[in-house]
Amino acid sequence: MPVRSAAPAHDGLTAGVQRAPCELLVVGASFAGLACARAAALAGLRVTVLEKKAAAGDKLHTTGIIVKDAVDSMPWLQEVPPALVRRIEGVRLYAPNLRQVDLQAPGYYFWATDAPGLLDWMVDSVRKLGVEVRLGTLFDQATRHGDFWRARVTGGEVLEARYLVGADGPHSRVAKAMGLSQNQHFLFGVEHEYRLATLAPDRLHCFIDKQLAPGYIGWALDGVGVAQVGLARRVPHAGAGPGERNVPIDAFLRKIAPVVQVQGKPAAVRAGMIPCGGLLARVAMPGALLVGDAAGMVSPVTAGGIHTALRHGERAGEGVAAFLAGRAQDPAGWLVRGYPQFRSKRMLRWAFDHFQSDWVFNTLLGTAPMRRAAELVYFHRKGGVQP
Repeated sequence: MPVRSAAPAHDGLTAGVQRAPCELLVVGASFAGLACARAAALAGLRVTVLEKKAAAGDKLHTTGIIVKDAVDSMPWLQEVPPALVRRIEGVRLYAPNLRQVDLQAPGYYFWATDAPGLLDWMVDSVRKLGVEVRLGTLFDQATRHGDFWRARVTGGEVLEARYLVGADGPHSRVAKAMGLSQNQHFLFGVEHEYRLATLAPDRLHCFIDKQLAPGYIGWALDGVGVAQVGLARRVPHAGAGPGERNVPIDAFLRKIAPVVQVQGKPAAVRAGMIPCGGLLARVAMPGALLVGDAAGMVSPVTAGGIHTALRHGERAGEGVAAFLAGRAQDPAGWLVRGYPQFRSKRMLRWAFDHFQSDWVFNTLLGTAPMRRAAELVYFHRKGGVQP
């Protein structure tokens, strides 16, 4: 529903306000939401985080892979317990016929993470800074009353806050309540975790196959205590029937058996929608903004979003703190203008959606131009340089 500058008495949010007002209310204990909460708390704000799940690490829709750029640029990640991460040195890319090429850049690596454990650790970390994290609490709606937002949550309780940040994922309730843009373009992915598997441990294995994964890829990696094997596909924007979300992971496992062997049943299965349309058109209004998946802040090509979520979540927290202290304008303006636009990656997404060809990858995977292009996708500017 659209946000109003004032609300009539019958809107249900003008009475029953609970607790002392906080300065920043963050909806979503996601990577973006927790980075925002941490930065704001370090700047001295009273922060409350609402999370609908019983634990931040429950029912995740992420592989948990973190790029080196994030590790280097986010001091918070230097505090992560070593038991929650494992270093992966490069990528092994497979054509549809399983022809393969190893990709790497000097000094570059990825972190495989215990993503549920990492998010739960992040919750504990921000709580130590004084942030109130309310798990099992669902955001319903919010209206503006003078200098405060009034937000209704689970059970009808009403909270007050001076600023509101929506970091509540690809189907953001905050975006819907505020009349902001919502994600319309998605991948649908499924990932299995196996306690016993055989695969090269120092590589992120990526499989191109238009028949099994139209518009995206399959993947496998030796993660933290488990092997992760997944497959995702593009979901058509319009007219998608139930079959359009079919992800044939059993067929994928059979196909990759020569290079990835799993044993037994999966120890865990996760599935979900991943935004792939790039930054949304309207992600902020006075006193409120979206960040992370809620804002479409996910690479349209790789579907990677943790780095941008952490970086811009942190900047949002710092920007809100500066604004509320009178040192800056509302970050709903200047900060949002600096969000990543993904222009070139949106073009690549369009090309992949319309021209993906198994024959092209089978024929050209080992060539220098294809290698260079793949390294730029995985390693950005560091790609294409051989050690």
